[in-house]
Amino acid sequence: MQDNRPNILMIMADQFPAACLGSYGHPIVKTPHIDALAARGVVFEQAYCNSPICAPSRASMCTGRYVSEIGAFDNGTDFLSSIPTLMHHLRRAGYEVLLSGKMHFLGPDQMHGFERRLTPEIYPSTFAWTPDWELGACHNPGTAVSQLRDAGLCEWNMQMDYDEEVHFRALETLRDLARRQVADHPFFLCASYTHPHDPFITTKKWWDLYDHDQIDMPIVPAVPIDQMHVYNQWLQIHHMVDEYPPCDEDIRNARHAFYGMVSYFDSRVGELVAELKRLDMGDNTVVLVTADHGEMLGEHGMWFKRTFYDYSVRVPLVFAGTDRCASDHTVTETVSLVDLLPTFNELACLKDSQQVAAGVPGRSLCDLLAGDEGPENHHAICEYLSEGVCQPLRMVVRNGLKYVYVHESPEQLFDLRHDPGETNNCALDPSYADILSQLRNTVLDKWDPVEIRQRILDSQQRRRIVNEALDHGRQQNWDVEPQLNFSQQYVRNQNAQEMSAVRRYPRVDR
Repeated sequence: MQDNRPNILMIMADQFPAACLGSYGHPIVKTPHIDALAARGVVFEQAYCNSPICAPSRASMCTGRYVSEIGAFDNGTDFLSSIPTLMHHLRRAGYEVLLSGKMHFLGPDQMHGFERRLTPEIYPSTFAWTPDWELGACHNPGTAVSQLRDAGLCEWNMQMDYDEEVHFRALETLRDLARRQVADHPFFLCASYTHPHDPFITTKKWWDLYDHDQIDMPIVPAVPIDQMHVYNQWLQIHHMVDEYPPCDEDIRNARHAFYGMVSYFDSRVGELVAELKRLDMGDNTVVLVTADHGEMLGEHGMWFKRTFYDYSVRVPLVFAGTDRCASDHTVTETVSLVDLLPTFNELACLKDSQQVAAGVPGRSLCDLLAGDEGPENHHAICEYLSEGVCQPLRMVVRNGLKYVYVHESPEQLFDLRHDPGETNNCALDPSYADILSQLRNTVLDKWDPVEIRQRILDSQQRRRIVNEALDHGRQQNWDVEPQLNFSQQYVRNQNAQEMSAVRRYPRVDR
């Protein structure tokens, strides 16, 4: 029986703001391959991550739940293996579920539903990066803006080491899937790159795509740290902006290199999509491109992520492929990455997809993908409970209005429709009083910042103890090391003619 359910190829970037894409309106950044996908697919203009930092964002996306619910607070936190992920559900639906690249899982479960990891992880799987809120606002040399002084050209770097392996394994896997595809066995392949994450360095090929003198500078200027909201003051201290204020040339170099890194990632998207087409899998594969969070790039004088400004939390989300996706269609409704789990479940025709969707905060995007209108007042919630701050933070975006809650600090309200740079806090404007109250209620619904803060402090303490213990005695290794059986490759232990026939695509029947 023919199975018409689509394959799914999910291509992820790391630290990639939606604003830095041609299809999202950037006048300089060159992203022809993602733009081509957008032209024949669906662009979600207002897509948000659910936490502006790697591991929590990815854990939230995979589980379809907010980080405060699953306890994935920071880049040193695991989450329970008993929490179903979108990968578990796709496997239940009969999909082969594969990962090439980064997912930033912490702890002993490095799979969370994936059948195979085709590459190693790029970051530690231990609790070594557990923050300590008891210290308050403090410097972190590991994420300091002093690195901007080194932004620019290089001959090669670690990120390219990693992403070239990710890319090779993803292409290799697509070819293997094409050779052995069967009608009742669709696949989900996630190709997850570390570009364009800092440090901001790239090779001459990608640097030379841009004229250095034409690199645009931040639209929203920096303000003195003591004039910023308190949580952004914490983050500026964390990033050591008070110690190493970037000069204009450092800023331009970093942005130039970042644009080159974006174009590198775009080229890999283009090669994966071209390979799908070459292997006759393009017509039955949904391709989506997204990122775990954004990058501030000097806007508001801030760098990296962690804050709730749009450059940090608004991400690209582009779908294309099969008749499930409209062509050249733009969606303006607010969505977020927790919506991917119910979306994939509906695409996969999971038998209990409605029951699963009823238990998670996201909603399926399939109607929007088809070009239909979605429900009004859908919102995106984003939390930040990680390093650099010392209180729980939560944000909601609905109908072009963004509300920011920082426990025991003044609240913020931005009207993105009239103030896309987020420079005018409307929280004290009487004309916004009603919507301010509504959004505050949404943020605090079933979310107790006092209880959450205590949970975070308790979790940090436990993990520091465990990490200290595991540094003594026999070392524990939670990393997944993909194993290749070289004895079974090529014709080393096989019949040459038989192996040649098996590995040929398309096969020739005799």
